[in-house]
Amino acid sequence: MSLSHDPARRVHVRAPGKLNLFFDVGAVGDDGYHEVASVYQAVSLFEDIWASHDDGFHLAVTGDVDVSGVPLDERNLALGAARLVTEAVGWEGGIRLQIHKGVPVAGGMGGGSADAAAALVAVNELIEAGLSTSELHELGARLGADVPFALLGGTAVGTGRGDELAPALGRGRFSWVLVTDGDGLSTPEVYGALDRLREAADIAPGRLLPEVDPSVLRALRSGDAAALAAAIRNDLQRAAVHLRPSLAEVLDAGMAAGALGGVVSGSGPTVAFLASDDDHARAVAAQLSDAGRTAHTVSGPVAGTRIV
Repeated sequence: MSLSHDPARRVHVRAPGKLNLFFDVGAVGDDGYHEVASVYQAVSLFEDIWASHDDGFHLAVTGDVDVSGVPLDERNLALGAARLVTEAVGWEGGIRLQIHKGVPVAGGMGGGSADAAAALVAVNELIEAGLSTSELHELGARLGADVPFALLGGTAVGTGRGDELAPALGRGRFSWVLVTDGDGLSTPEVYGALDRLREAADIAPGRLLPEVDPSVLRALRSGDAAALAAAIRNDLQRAAVHLRPSLAEVLDAGMAAGALGGVVSGSGPTVAFLASDDDHARAVAAQLSDAGRTAHTVSGPVAGTRIV
Protein backbone atom coordinates (compact mmCIF):
# COMPACT_ATOMS: atom_id res chain seq x y z
CA MET A 1 0.00 0.00 0.00
CA SER A 2 1.40 3.38 -1.00
CA LEU A 3 0.90 5.83 1.85
CA SER A 4 1.83 9.49 2.10
CA HIS A 5 4.90 10.56 4.03
CA ASP A 6 5.29 14.20 3.06
CA PRO A 7 7.20 15.74 6.02
CA ALA A 8 5.87 19.22 5.23
CA ARG A 9 2.21 18.19 5.18
CA ARG A 10 -0.13 19.23 8.00
CA VAL A 11 -3.84 18.40 8.26
CA HIS A 12 -6.31 20.45 10.30
CA VAL A 13 -9.54 18.80 11.52
CA ARG A 14 -12.34 20.15 13.72
CA ALA A 15 -14.76 18.10 15.85
CA PRO A 16 -17.71 19.26 17.98
CA GLY A 17 -18.58 18.78 21.62
CA LYS A 18 -21.95 17.26 22.47
CA LEU A 19 -24.87 17.49 24.82
CA ASN A 20 -26.99 14.59 26.01
CA LEU A 21 -30.55 15.84 25.63
CA PHE A 22 -31.86 12.55 26.98
CA PHE A 23 -29.99 9.74 28.74
CA ASP A 24 -31.72 6.56 29.89
CA VAL A 25 -29.30 4.22 31.70
CA GLY A 26 -29.95 0.51 32.11
CA ALA A 27 -28.69 -1.76 34.87
CA VAL A 28 -24.99 -2.52 35.11
CA GLY A 29 -24.09 -5.68 33.20
CA ASP A 30 -21.82 -8.53 34.19
CA ASP A 31 -19.07 -6.83 32.19
CA GLY A 32 -19.41 -3.64 34.26
CA TYR A 33 -20.95 -1.65 31.43
CA HIS A 34 -24.43 -0.16 31.12
CA GLU A 35 -26.77 -0.26 28.15
CA VAL A 36 -28.02 3.25 27.41
CA ALA A 37 -30.45 5.09 25.18
CA SER A 38 -29.27 8.60 24.46
CA VAL A 39 -30.15 11.56 22.30
CA TYR A 40 -26.98 13.41 21.38
CA GLN A 41 -26.73 16.88 19.89
CA ALA A 42 -23.47 18.31 18.56
CA VAL A 43 -23.03 21.94 19.62
CA SER A 44 -20.85 24.88 18.67
CA LEU A 45 -17.89 24.27 20.96
CA PHE A 46 -15.05 22.64 19.07
CA GLU A 47 -11.81 20.74 19.35
CA ASP A 48 -9.16 21.48 16.70
CA ILE A 49 -6.40 19.03 15.82
CA TRP A 50 -3.43 19.42 13.53
CA ALA A 51 -1.68 16.21 12.47
CA SER A 52 1.79 16.06 10.94
CA HIS A 53 4.56 13.54 10.42
CA ASP A 54 7.12 12.83 13.13
CA ASP A 55 9.66 10.21 14.19
CA GLY A 56 7.39 8.92 16.96
CA PHE A 57 3.95 9.60 18.43
CA HIS A 58 3.83 12.98 20.17
CA LEU A 59 1.12 15.24 21.53
CA ALA A 60 0.84 18.88 22.57
CA VAL A 61 -2.30 20.51 23.99
CA THR A 62 -3.44 24.12 24.30
CA GLY A 63 -6.92 25.48 24.84
CA ASP A 64 -9.49 28.14 25.52
CA VAL A 65 -10.37 26.02 28.56
CA ASP A 66 -8.27 24.64 31.43
CA VAL A 67 -6.19 21.82 29.92
CA SER A 68 -4.10 21.00 33.00
CA GLY A 69 -5.93 17.69 33.45
CA VAL A 70 -5.43 16.45 29.89
CA PRO A 71 -3.07 13.43 29.73
CA LEU A 72 -0.20 13.76 27.29
CA ASP A 73 0.70 10.05 27.26
CA GLU A 74 -0.97 6.89 25.97
CA ARG A 75 -4.05 7.55 28.12
CA ASN A 76 -4.99 10.29 25.65
CA LEU A 77 -7.69 9.05 23.27
CA ALA A 78 -6.33 11.12 20.37
CA LEU A 79 -2.96 9.34 20.53
CA GLY A 80 -4.80 6.04 20.68
CA ALA A 81 -6.78 7.03 17.61
CA ALA A 82 -3.64 7.94 15.68
CA ARG A 83 -2.11 4.56 16.48
CA LEU A 84 -5.27 2.70 15.46
CA VAL A 85 -5.28 4.29 12.00
CA THR A 86 -1.60 3.60 11.36
CA GLU A 87 -1.90 0.01 12.64
CA ALA A 88 -5.00 -0.61 10.53
CA VAL A 89 -3.07 0.02 7.33
CA GLY A 90 0.38 -1.14 8.40
CA TRP A 91 1.96 2.32 8.29
CA GLU A 92 5.12 2.44 10.40
CA GLY A 93 5.84 6.17 10.69
CA GLY A 94 5.14 8.50 13.61
CA ILE A 95 2.55 11.21 14.11
CA ARG A 96 2.59 14.56 15.89
CA LEU A 97 -0.76 15.88 17.12
CA GLN A 98 -1.41 19.46 18.20
CA ILE A 99 -4.76 19.84 19.99
CA HIS A 100 -6.49 23.12 20.78
CA LYS A 101 -9.42 22.49 23.10
CA GLY A 102 -12.62 24.50 23.19
CA VAL A 103 -14.74 21.89 25.01
CA PRO A 104 -14.50 21.80 28.83
CA VAL A 105 -12.27 18.98 30.09
CA ALA A 106 -14.11 16.19 31.97
CA GLY A 107 -17.28 18.25 31.61
CA GLY A 108 -19.67 15.62 30.24
CA MET A 109 -19.48 17.12 26.74
CA GLY A 110 -17.32 14.52 25.02
CA GLY A 111 -14.22 16.64 24.47
CA GLY A 112 -11.83 13.71 24.67
CA SER A 113 -14.03 11.74 22.29
CA ALA A 114 -14.07 14.68 19.88
CA ASP A 115 -10.26 14.71 20.02
CA ALA A 116 -10.22 11.02 19.13
CA ALA A 117 -12.65 11.53 16.25
CA ALA A 118 -10.60 14.41 14.91
CA ALA A 119 -7.40 12.38 15.17
CA LEU A 120 -8.96 9.47 13.25
CA VAL A 121 -9.95 11.75 10.38
CA ALA A 122 -6.72 13.79 10.45
CA VAL A 123 -4.35 10.81 10.40
CA ASN A 124 -6.44 9.01 7.78
CA GLU A 125 -6.09 12.09 5.57
CA LEU A 126 -2.45 12.80 6.45
CA ILE A 127 -1.09 9.40 5.46
CA GLU A 128 -3.75 8.84 2.75
CA ALA A 129 -4.79 5.62 4.46
CA GLY A 130 -8.05 5.45 2.55
CA LEU A 131 -10.18 4.16 5.43
CA SER A 132 -13.91 4.57 4.80
CA THR A 133 -16.33 6.42 7.05
CA SER A 134 -17.70 3.13 8.37
CA GLU A 135 -14.19 1.86 9.08
CA LEU A 136 -13.39 5.04 11.01
CA HIS A 137 -16.63 4.59 13.00
CA GLU A 138 -15.61 1.03 13.87
CA LEU A 139 -12.21 2.22 15.09
CA GLY A 140 -13.87 5.04 17.02
CA ALA A 141 -16.19 2.65 18.84
CA ARG A 142 -13.12 0.80 20.14
CA LEU A 143 -11.95 4.03 21.79
CA GLY A 144 -15.22 5.03 23.46
CA ALA A 145 -18.97 5.17 23.05
CA ASP A 146 -19.04 8.92 22.26
CA VAL A 147 -16.42 8.82 19.49
CA PRO A 148 -18.73 7.62 16.69
CA PHE A 149 -21.18 10.44 17.45
CA ALA A 150 -18.39 13.04 17.32
CA LEU A 151 -17.66 11.74 13.82
CA LEU A 152 -21.33 11.90 12.82
CA GLY A 153 -22.47 15.15 14.45
CA GLY A 154 -25.95 16.63 14.10
CA THR A 155 -28.56 15.05 16.37
CA ALA A 156 -28.72 11.29 16.82
CA VAL A 157 -30.12 8.49 18.95
CA GLY A 158 -27.46 6.26 20.50
CA THR A 159 -28.22 2.79 21.86
CA GLY A 160 -26.18 -0.16 23.11
CA ARG A 161 -23.31 1.55 24.87
CA GLY A 162 -24.26 4.73 23.03
CA ASP A 163 -22.26 3.96 19.91
CA GLU A 164 -25.03 2.37 17.82
CA LEU A 165 -26.28 5.52 16.10
CA ALA A 166 -29.33 6.52 14.12
CA PRO A 167 -29.70 10.16 12.97
CA ALA A 168 -32.68 11.91 14.59
CA LEU A 169 -34.95 13.95 12.35
CA GLY A 170 -35.14 17.54 13.48
CA ARG A 171 -36.06 21.06 12.43
CA GLY A 172 -34.19 24.29 13.04
CA ARG A 173 -31.57 25.01 15.64
CA PHE A 174 -31.65 25.19 19.39
CA SER A 175 -30.04 27.81 21.62
CA TRP A 176 -28.29 26.62 24.78
CA VAL A 177 -26.59 28.18 27.78
CA LEU A 178 -23.81 26.09 29.32
CA VAL A 179 -22.59 26.56 32.87
CA THR A 180 -19.17 24.98 33.20
CA ASP A 181 -17.09 24.06 36.22
CA GLY A 182 -13.31 24.05 36.34
CA ASP A 183 -13.24 20.77 38.27
CA GLY A 184 -14.37 17.83 36.14
CA LEU A 185 -16.24 14.71 37.18
CA SER A 186 -15.04 11.19 36.40
CA THR A 187 -17.48 9.30 34.20
CA PRO A 188 -16.79 5.91 35.89
CA GLU A 189 -17.32 7.52 39.31
CA VAL A 190 -20.68 8.96 38.25
CA TYR A 191 -21.88 5.60 36.89
CA GLY A 192 -20.67 3.94 40.11
CA ALA A 193 -22.60 6.47 42.18
CA LEU A 194 -25.74 5.80 40.13
CA ASP A 195 -25.44 2.06 40.77
CA ARG A 196 -24.97 2.62 44.51
CA LEU A 197 -27.93 5.02 44.73
CA ARG A 198 -30.17 2.57 42.89
CA GLU A 199 -29.04 -0.31 45.10
CA ALA A 200 -29.51 1.65 48.34
CA ALA A 201 -33.03 2.71 47.33
CA ASP A 202 -33.80 -0.68 45.76
CA ILE A 203 -34.72 1.12 42.55
CA ALA A 204 -34.21 -0.82 39.34
CA PRO A 205 -34.16 0.92 35.96
CA GLY A 206 -37.66 1.50 34.64
CA ARG A 207 -37.30 -0.86 31.65
CA LEU A 208 -35.35 -3.98 30.82
CA LEU A 209 -33.77 -2.18 27.87
CA PRO A 210 -33.29 1.60 27.90
CA GLU A 211 -35.26 3.58 25.34
CA VAL A 212 -35.71 7.19 24.28
CA ASP A 213 -38.90 8.95 25.34
CA PRO A 214 -40.89 9.62 22.13
CA SER A 215 -41.69 13.15 23.36
CA VAL A 216 -38.03 14.09 22.87
CA LEU A 217 -38.09 12.96 19.25
CA ARG A 218 -41.41 14.74 18.61
CA ALA A 219 -40.00 17.99 20.01
CA LEU A 220 -36.91 17.70 17.80
CA ARG A 221 -39.02 17.01 14.71
CA SER A 222 -41.20 20.05 15.39
CA GLY A 223 -38.31 22.32 16.38
CA ASP A 224 -40.27 23.28 19.52
CA ALA A 225 -37.81 24.44 22.20
CA ALA A 226 -40.44 24.58 24.95
CA ALA A 227 -41.55 21.00 24.22
CA LEU A 228 -37.94 19.81 24.17
CA ALA A 229 -37.24 21.58 27.48
CA ALA A 230 -40.11 19.65 29.06
CA ALA A 231 -38.75 16.33 27.79
CA ILE A 232 -34.98 16.49 28.44
CA ARG A 233 -33.77 14.07 31.12
CA ASN A 234 -30.56 12.42 32.29
CA ASP A 235 -30.45 9.37 34.57
CA LEU A 236 -26.89 10.32 35.53
CA GLN A 237 -28.00 13.71 36.85
CA ARG A 238 -28.99 12.37 40.27
CA ALA A 239 -25.60 10.69 40.68
CA ALA A 240 -23.71 13.80 39.51
CA VAL A 241 -25.63 15.98 41.97
CA HIS A 242 -24.96 13.42 44.72
CA LEU A 243 -21.22 13.69 44.06
CA ARG A 244 -21.34 17.47 43.62
CA PRO A 245 -24.31 18.98 45.50
CA SER A 246 -23.54 22.46 44.14
CA LEU A 247 -24.96 21.30 40.79
CA ALA A 248 -28.45 21.50 42.31
CA GLU A 249 -27.84 25.20 42.98
CA VAL A 250 -26.71 25.68 39.36
CA LEU A 251 -29.86 24.00 38.05
CA ASP A 252 -32.02 26.21 40.28
CA ALA A 253 -30.11 29.34 39.25
CA GLY A 254 -30.59 28.67 35.54
CA MET A 255 -34.31 28.17 35.92
CA ALA A 256 -34.54 31.31 38.07
CA ALA A 257 -32.74 33.17 35.26
CA GLY A 258 -35.56 32.23 32.90
CA ALA A 259 -34.32 29.13 31.10
CA LEU A 260 -36.96 26.88 29.56
CA GLY A 261 -35.34 23.80 31.08
CA GLY A 262 -32.03 22.48 32.34
CA VAL A 263 -30.14 19.21 32.53
CA VAL A 264 -26.71 17.94 33.54
CA SER A 265 -24.93 16.92 30.32
CA GLY A 266 -23.64 13.36 30.29
CA SER A 267 -21.72 12.59 33.47
CA GLY A 268 -21.42 16.30 34.29
CA PRO A 269 -20.53 18.70 35.69
CA THR A 270 -21.54 20.91 32.73
CA VAL A 271 -25.18 21.99 33.02
CA ALA A 272 -27.08 22.84 29.83
CA PHE A 273 -30.04 25.22 29.83
CA LEU A 274 -32.36 25.50 26.86
CA ALA A 275 -33.50 28.93 25.67
CA SER A 276 -36.17 29.96 23.18
CA ASP A 277 -33.70 31.73 20.86
CA ASP A 278 -30.25 33.36 20.80
CA ASP A 279 -31.41 36.60 22.45
CA HIS A 280 -33.04 34.65 25.26
CA ALA A 281 -29.87 32.57 25.67
CA ARG A 282 -27.73 35.70 25.95
CA ALA A 283 -30.06 37.12 28.61
CA VAL A 284 -29.97 33.92 30.67
CA ALA A 285 -26.17 33.70 30.32
CA ALA A 286 -25.76 37.35 31.38
CA GLN A 287 -27.79 36.79 34.55
CA LEU A 288 -25.81 33.67 35.42
CA SER A 289 -22.51 35.43 34.71
CA ASP A 290 -23.55 38.36 36.91
CA ALA A 291 -24.09 35.81 39.69
CA GLY A 292 -20.48 34.67 39.30
CA ARG A 293 -20.99 31.54 37.22
CA THR A 294 -19.09 30.70 34.03
CA ALA A 295 -21.73 30.68 31.29
CA HIS A 296 -21.42 30.22 27.53
CA THR A 297 -24.01 30.41 24.75
CA VAL A 298 -23.90 27.73 22.07
CA SER A 299 -26.24 26.37 19.44
CA GLY A 300 -26.95 23.02 17.87
CA PRO A 301 -27.05 20.90 15.94
CA VAL A 302 -23.73 21.43 14.12
CA ALA A 303 -21.83 19.23 11.68
CA GLY A 304 -19.65 16.35 12.81
CA THR A 305 -15.89 15.95 12.43
CA ARG A 306 -14.52 17.55 9.25
CA ILE A 307 -11.33 18.62 7.58
CA VAL A 308 -10.85 22.40 7.76
